[in-house]
Amino acid sequence: MSHFPTHPDLRFLTRRQFFSRCALGLGGIALASLLKDQSAYGATSGAALNPMAVKPTHFPAKAKNIIYLFMAGGPSQLELFDYKPRLNELNGQPIPQSFIEGKRFAFMDSSHGTKLLGTRRQFKRHGQSGAWVSEMFPHTATIVDDVSFVKSCATDLFNHAPAKLFMNTGSGQFGRPSMGSWVTYGIGSESDNLPGFVVLQSGPRGPRGGSVNWASGFLPTTYQGVPLRGSGDPILNIASPPGITARRQRDSIDAIRDLNLARLVETGDAEISTRIAAYEMAYRMQSSAPELIDLSGESEATLALYGVEKHKPSFARNCLLARRLVERGVRFVQLYHTNWDSHGGPGENLEGDFEKVCREVDQGQAALVKDLKARGLLKDTLVIWGGEFGRTPMGENRDTTGRNHHIDAFTMWFAGGGVKAGAIIGETDELGFNAVEDRAHVHDLHATILHLLGLDHKKLTFRFQGRDFRLTDVHGELVTKLLA
Repeated sequence: MSHFPTHPDLRFLTRRQFFSRCALGLGGIALASLLKDQSAYGATSGAALNPMAVKPTHFPAKAKNIIYLFMAGGPSQLELFDYKPRLNELNGQPIPQSFIEGKRFAFMDSSHGTKLLGTRRQFKRHGQSGAWVSEMFPHTATIVDDVSFVKSCATDLFNHAPAKLFMNTGSGQFGRPSMGSWVTYGIGSESDNLPGFVVLQSGPRGPRGGSVNWASGFLPTTYQGVPLRGSGDPILNIASPPGITARRQRDSIDAIRDLNLARLVETGDAEISTRIAAYEMAYRMQSSAPELIDLSGESEATLALYGVEKHKPSFARNCLLARRLVERGVRFVQLYHTNWDSHGGPGENLEGDFEKVCREVDQGQAALVKDLKARGLLKDTLVIWGGEFGRTPMGENRDTTGRNHHIDAFTMWFAGGGVKAGAIIGETDELGFNAVEDRAHVHDLHATILHLLGLDHKKLTFRFQGRDFRLTDVHGELVTKLLA
C-alpha cells in the first residue's frame, strides 16, 4: 500500500527486509508506533492502519456522540404523545374509507370497516413548551423542555424485521450498513479501549432481525456494533482461559499482529487492518469492559435517579451504562428494549402489558437526559427515542385491546447535540392517521442526524459493486425545524 513507505521507519525498507523485520517482531513495534502517533503520517494513512481513528467532519459538528433508545416493536404514539380528543369522541365508529383505501396493514384488511379506538390514557400539557404527555410517562414529562418532539415521522415498511432494518440502515434489504456503522466509518471514535459502536439490550427478547440491525454490511467489519451483556462477562470469551498468563497472551497477540501486518503490506486488504485492530481492542477491553460495567463508583443519588439496582440487568441500568460509554469516548450507543408490539393478545395488549413496558423505560430515559445535562454532556450528545413505526388509530379484533402497525404517522423525540430544546414539530390529522404538517420521513431523519454530527449525508458514501452507496440512498432532506 502506498502510504506505508512514507513513514520514516519504513520507507527505505525493501519488501523482503520489511517481512524479515515482521518475523523478528519489529513489524509489531512499527505498527504500534503508527497506531499511537497519527500525526507521523497524516489522517488518511492513519485511518488505514487504525480504522477507528478520529476523522475530520465535513463541517463543524453540533454533536459528538449518539445514544439511540430504540423501542423495538413500535410504541403507540396515541397512548403516549399524540393526543387526539376527536379520536376518543369517535371511539367504536368505522374509520372513513377515504383514510384507508389502498393502504396495507400487517394484520388488518382495509376492505373491512375497521373501527376507531380512542385511548383510555389521561393526557396533560407539561413544561413551558406545553407538550402533551400521557400518564404513562410521568418521568419523561419532566424533561419535555429539553426535548424536541417530531410527531409526523413516516416510514415505508410495516412488518417488524424489515421496518427495523429500514430505520437502522435506510433500507429494508439485508446487507446494508447500520447508522452506527456509517457514523463510525465517517468520523471514527474517541475511545481507545472500547468499541466505537456499542449495543445494549433489555426486555423479554432481542429485537426482530437481530444483529443485522447493528451490522456493518459492506463496510469493514470494524464498524459493526458490539453487543455488551448486562450480566456476567460483558462480552463472551473476553476473559483469558485458565492458565494463560498476561505475558503469554501478549506474546501471542504480537505474533498474530506481525503476521497480519506482513499480509496487509502484501495485499492492501482493508479487512486485515480491521483484524489487527480487533485483536488489539479485545486485549485492551479485558480491563476496560469490566471497569465499564462496575457501578460501584456511582453515587447512591445517581443510582436512585435512574432507578438502578446495581447487579440487576434492566433498561435503566443500560441508560446509565450509555452515559458511562459516551464519557469514555464511544461514538454511538444503541439501546434496544422490547416488547412494544401492542396488538392485543397474550403479553401484547394496551392494558397491563403496555403499562409494564412503559414503567420499564420511563424513569431511566428521563434520568439519562437529566444526568447528561447535569454533567455538561448533553450539548455534545444527541439522544434519540423511537421505534420502527407507530400504531393505527383503529383497534384490532383480538381478545384484548391493541392496535396494528402504522407507517404514516408516529412520534419520535430528540434531545441535546444541537437539537432545538422544547420544540414540537409536525402534526397529524384529528384521528392521528396521517402527517399533515412537516412530514419527516426516515431518510430525512437520517440526513438530519448525520448533519448534527457534521456530516453531509450526500457526501458520506462508500463504493460497493460499482456504485456509491449512502445511508439515505438517493433521498433525504434536513428537518431544519429540529436544529437549534
